[in-house]
Amino acid sequence: MKYIILLGDGMSDEPISELGGKTPLEVAKTPNMDRLSQQGTIGLAATVPEGYPPGSDVANLSVFGYDPVDCYSGRSPLEAASMGVDLGPDDVAFRMNFVWLEAHYGKLYMGDFSAGHISTEEASQLVATLQEGLGGDEFNFYPGVSYRHLMVWKNGRDQLTFTPPHDISTQSIDGYLPQGDGADILLDLTNSAQMLLNSHPINNQRSAEQKLPANSVWFWGHGRKPTMETYQQRYGLTGSVISAVDLIRGIGVNAGLDIIEVPGATGYLDTNYRGKAEYAVKALETTDFVYVHVEAPDEAGHGGLLKEKIEAIESFDRDVVGTIIDNISQIGDCRILITPDHPTPVEKRTHTSDPVPYIMYDSREISSSHATGYSETEAKRCGDVVQGHRLLSMLIDHCDRS
Repeated sequence: MKYIILLGDGMSDEPISELGGKTPLEVAKTPNMDRLSQQGTIGLAATVPEGYPPGSDVANLSVFGYDPVDCYSGRSPLEAASMGVDLGPDDVAFRMNFVWLEAHYGKLYMGDFSAGHISTEEASQLVATLQEGLGGDEFNFYPGVSYRHLMVWKNGRDQLTFTPPHDISTQSIDGYLPQGDGADILLDLTNSAQMLLNSHPINNQRSAEQKLPANSVWFWGHGRKPTMETYQQRYGLTGSVISAVDLIRGIGVNAGLDIIEVPGATGYLDTNYRGKAEYAVKALETTDFVYVHVEAPDEAGHGGLLKEKIEAIESFDRDVVGTIIDNISQIGDCRILITPDHPTPVEKRTHTSDPVPYIMYDSREISSSHATGYSETEAKRCGDVVQGHRLLSMLIDHCDRS
């Protein structure tokens, strides 16, 4: 038996007046997910435990089968694992976004949390400059993908609070700066980084091309190295992870899963949807499990891009889900879980903790869920709410939702 998780990051949403009170999932053309929801099981999963932030770190840990209550130690330690950065026991890792801060009437605003979705090649040069100018014994900087990077504070402080930059898009950053023990040190580091970035040739070139410059860093998502059992220890499974995002790949590394590189996987709307599915089919020839993550719907949600979110959902259905379905005869007997990790409502531009609609499908057992299609409304009508970290055991054990 093969086990497949297809995750459309942030696909779930809320009713939108522009769509006649429907959600993007209800409006998008998703014939493949509709069919699987009708022939399998559909319901809602609470992927964010009460009291935890509705981040992709917490929610994806749940979908991977880990209870965040037991193992969550922060977002950045997971990303560090993906980057091959081995954290010491006293190290604190921080997500470091490149952002564009806009000055307006004497205040600074979060103009763009991704610095115009700066390319990985450009960003890597900026990170190298930060490491040369500010790195060393206490702080070190590591390049990631696009605007997503890593800073490690040796013997660092962790009694701090932060606001994710995508939570305050277009808002003044007043009141959202780091707070707690060591916040002043990080603010000084940010100011020093701004001085290096503002005069950097990469940013000068971006401005000349009328692109947003990465004129600041923004630290958040901190934590220390987690302790997690591998899939081999927990389930006796081998497997792979396919994602362009270091967070998801880092969970995979900690879970003892192989990380598969897919050409054209960008972590954005232009990602190689079909290629991810094709590489998943190939991986299942030699492994038991594959986790395919697509970031695009989440990016559209954060950007408030309704049309693009609908298109990303349709691409996910056609090119990811559809490609897997078309190759089931090659894959063999399999069970498939399709789900978002969390909602990313277009009108809110950030994550929420609401339960997400999932589909559980077994290629050997065609049943009827009485669902008319795949959506938040149908999942609520046809199924109960389960704890998110139970989804994987449901997939593997094929148990019911009681």
